[in-house]
Amino acid sequence: MILVTLALSAVLAFIFFIYIDNRTVSNLLTGLAILSLLTSIFFMIRNDHYHFGLHNESTTSTQKIYSASPSKQMPMMIYQSVGTADKHRVYVYKTSANAKKATHTAAKVTTTNIVKRTSGTNRIVTKKVYREFKNGSSRFWFGLTGNGHKYVKETNTIYLNKSWTVLSTTQAKQLQKMASSKSFQAKQKAAATTYVKTKVMAAMTKNPTMSAAEQKKVTQAAAAEYKAQAMQQLIKQVKAN
Repeated sequence: MILVTLALSAVLAFIFFIYIDNRTVSNLLTGLAILSLLTSIFFMIRNDHYHFGLHNESTTSTQKIYSASPSKQMPMMIYQSVGTADKHRVYVYKTSANAKKATHTAAKVTTTNIVKRTSGTNRIVTKKVYREFKNGSSRFWFGLTGNGHKYVKETNTIYLNKSWTVLSTTQAKQLQKMASSKSFQAKQKAAATTYVKTKVMAAMTKNPTMSAAEQKKVTQAAAAEYKAQAMQQLIKQVKAN
């Protein structure tokens, strides 16, 4: 309505000034129309720049998230820094265990991402803030300005289990390269063999009557344990670089 009032005031000011012969009446009506025009402009500026007639409202949503890492044994949250100062990060994740494509948080300066550790479900809680009209009167006057339901900012709180690793895209690529290198795999194979033998021997010392199935179970557990430890050491090395 404020736009209609603005346009109508401009038209009436022109009509009153040009087509009314009585100068006193013409000047009076023209002055009132110009006053209405200026008042409309004033409140439009207040609405556009100072959010007059608006207030902030927020919506909150929760999305369960899954690792974007191809390795199920190494769940990972990957991020990409936006800019050189690393003040803003875009976090990459999947919205389902079988999702083929990963998604990411918004790459906007108005988006804040906070990572917290949890013992519960891996999830992202998104709080978005919009400017809405305060009441019906504000909507009536400023509804055509396009300032209603205007996005302001959002905050993503990302809750991750302690088993998840957080790496940058550069670190993730470096980790993959190092883990797949022939020298690393050869070294780890030899070390893993020694580690597993030690664990099996210790288990058999405690229980000399272990069956073949029990020995196999200990072997598999020891191998997985060593692999996890080796990967953690590799991650520490990548983060230190």
